[in-house]
Amino acid sequence: MRPEADDRVYYVISDLHIGGDEQLEAVPFLDELLGFLKKLETTDEDVELVINGDAFGLWELTSLAGTEKFDALVETYPELFEQLRATGETVDITLLPGNHDYELAAYDEFVDRFKRYNVDLTQEPSMTRPIGDQAIHFEHGHQQDPNNQLKDWGNPHVTPLGYHYTTQIISRAGQLSDRGKFNWLKDVQAVTPTERMPIWLVSKYFYREMNPLLRYSLLPFLLLFNISALLAVFAGLDLAGIWSAPVEQMQSLFQIFGSAGTAAWVFLGANVAVTGLVLIVAVPLYFLRRDVRKTIARFGIFETPLTVDAESPYEEAARKVFESDAETTIFCYGHTHRPTLREVDGGLLVNSGTWLKRLHRRDGVIGVLPPVFYPSYQLAAVRIAAESEGIAVEFVETEKPSPSPEELTRTERLLTLGRKPDPSLPERTVIDPTNSTMD
Repeated sequence: MRPEADDRVYYVISDLHIGGDEQLEAVPFLDELLGFLKKLETTDEDVELVINGDAFGLWELTSLAGTEKFDALVETYPELFEQLRATGETVDITLLPGNHDYELAAYDEFVDRFKRYNVDLTQEPSMTRPIGDQAIHFEHGHQQDPNNQLKDWGNPHVTPLGYHYTTQIISRAGQLSDRGKFNWLKDVQAVTPTERMPIWLVSKYFYREMNPLLRYSLLPFLLLFNISALLAVFAGLDLAGIWSAPVEQMQSLFQIFGSAGTAAWVFLGANVAVTGLVLIVAVPLYFLRRDVRKTIARFGIFETPLTVDAESPYEEAARKVFESDAETTIFCYGHTHRPTLREVDGGLLVNSGTWLKRLHRRDGVIGVLPPVFYPSYQLAAVRIAAESEGIAVEFVETEKPSPSPEELTRTERLLTLGRKPDPSLPERTVIDPTNSTMD
């Protein structure tokens, strides 16, 4: 590696998740990634590119083992590896293992394989780089996640909970995705937090896989569910002879519109009848569910949730790093797929995000329709450089249009009208520990 200099600039990317079984093999952002690498190849800056974990989806390649996975990656993505070779001739490229490509830390042969493409593979869980008179701590972040923590680092047989979720669910999704009416199941790797996966499956089934006739028959009932539930209560009060005024007033209102009003009243009445039956069944089921959950809680069966805190463990880890080394003022990680840039105890906590598709949940405004998961891309690299006022940290974005026109049905686009997500990256921040200020 070249000697470090005061004017060294770091670009950081992570969580590309390149590779996987069958449909997971597709890399929608490959052109943008190649373009980013080509720009670095011709830069005048003294650059080191840090790929901070999960560059590759090795856990997702379930039919191969060890360095066979590297050979498969080179064969599948020859353009990428040739561009890494070309970029690595002019700038330093350092690769840290994440959890999905943890095997890079477990087999020494990977070091020589990557060196052929001018990539310096660091097999440690973290590393430090100088920046001006300060330092940056790099780690992927999975060691702060109990579900993906690798306690015996370097042992190829370590398999945390996240490994089993990836090999049994995500990989299987990649193998089955093309059997659907639309190739959507492979996007399960973009669903975060993991606890949203069941409702995401319900959403995609309803909007993508359900028979259109059945879906459009259910739409009015689901859209009017809240109103129908209220009317069902009023109807019950009317039948019991307690309060008839609401039903009589509604009926009089619909009669004003003649035959059209009568038809609408009949349709609404059918909705009310169905909703009433649902409510009658739902009430005892609610109490049964609550009692079962209390019983499970008493026995502690699910004391460890699948989804863990995505923020506080990293804040605590950053505080420990800053406390143990006064020169280290930046803690840079990935793993959570959430671009982050915020102050922690006088230092900066930086998350480089992901190049995978991001899915933004949009719940229905009315009714009980399944939520819509609106897709977008937020391709970015973190740029860290020493400047006259301090150490500047900023996100450099690579534009990629949202795939929503191709991936969302007309119903989903209609339900999210005026509610499209507008994800923004954190603003540029300058840290100057000598003055204890941030701009």
